[in-house]
Amino acid sequence: MSKQPVICISNTTWFGGYTKSTVQLMSLLAAFREVLFVEYPFTVKDIATTLLHKQQAPLKKMLGIKPRLTKITTHYNTTIHHLVMPPVLPVDFLKSDAVFEFFFQYNTQLYQKHLLKAMHDLHFIDPVVITAYNPFYGLPVLGALKESCNIYYCYDGMGTRRHGIRIFDRDRRFSEKVDAVITSSNHIFNQKKEWNPHCFTVTNGVNFDSFRKWAKVRLHQNQRPKIGYLGSMDHRFDIQIIEHAVKNLPDYDFEFVGSMRNEQVKNTLSPYPNVRFHPPVAPDEVPGIMASCDAGIIPYLGNDINKNIYPLKINEYLAVGVPVVMTSFADLPEFEEFTFQTNNWDTFASSLIQSIENDSPEKITKRIAFAENNDWKKKALHFENIIEETIKRVRNEK
Repeated sequence: MSKQPVICISNTTWFGGYTKSTVQLMSLLAAFREVLFVEYPFTVKDIATTLLHKQQAPLKKMLGIKPRLTKITTHYNTTIHHLVMPPVLPVDFLKSDAVFEFFFQYNTQLYQKHLLKAMHDLHFIDPVVITAYNPFYGLPVLGALKESCNIYYCYDGMGTRRHGIRIFDRDRRFSEKVDAVITSSNHIFNQKKEWNPHCFTVTNGVNFDSFRKWAKVRLHQNQRPKIGYLGSMDHRFDIQIIEHAVKNLPDYDFEFVGSMRNEQVKNTLSPYPNVRFHPPVAPDEVPGIMASCDAGIIPYLGNDINKNIYPLKINEYLAVGVPVVMTSFADLPEFEEFTFQTNNWDTFASSLIQSIENDSPEKITKRIAFAENNDWKKKALHFENIIEETIKRVRNEK
């Protein structure tokens, strides 16, 4: 490939049981450029939790027993280079900023050393560095990779759950220094444009080809309508509005599929006879499960952090023709025609009834057509065009 290669400094893992926007975009950008995906930097704590079978970190690659740099064929039949870093020190818990900076400097030096080695091995020159929601590691390597441009891909709002309040200063300083910022929602865009004039939005998409195969062609004839939720059940989940719906719709079944990160969700809802919980499933199982539902729900709390969300699952539900009922956690006017959005408990429950009883083949067709316009391939092309524009602008400014 003649175009500058891409280095993605990620804040997530490549593998896992749920769809990740960074993985989708890098998989498709690999059709335009050579891509190096730098895995989430695991810590020595992750070694212990993996040995205790509480998670699945790639220990052999982390420790250098297996090659840290490998090649992966994506589900789009492209190939990317995948780099696992040696374990870094867990430092987020440190209260003293001075102590934190001392130990974090070791982490960034280790990170940069192995990243430069991978670049050398791959013959990467003048790379495009895309830092995906990881200003902590993106900031110290700015300019150190002799990059042609540096782009901050910010796909979520900043919270204090992992990094504490330090994240806000890092996020702002990084946003101000990069050559461009790409956000995943209008809310994040409005925040970041105050810090960087070169700000763009590429909203989340759907692997339309995979979901279209499972799309509904007619209304379900289920004796008991099924309402489904697929995704993590964590601190974002609005337990109260769902409990109200479950309690007031005893003839409807509610099925929740995904990782249980907030046990209060299960403790509150599992006593109801019309509620069932299922463990996470492989990504290729998601379309079939969604298509079996009569309605899909996205019940996120309406708070400051959730205002930033452009949910991945909304286009996935629509791609299989399923109506969506969601809380009004974010400003998503483009979905008003195809979803019910409310934070009122009674209205949420009645919207579930209405979305199912008033569904039609014509509505199913419209939902699917709308989702097709949000295919990840179109999103990746938009992303690639922004990269090209940024490279040209930075080159002219020098």
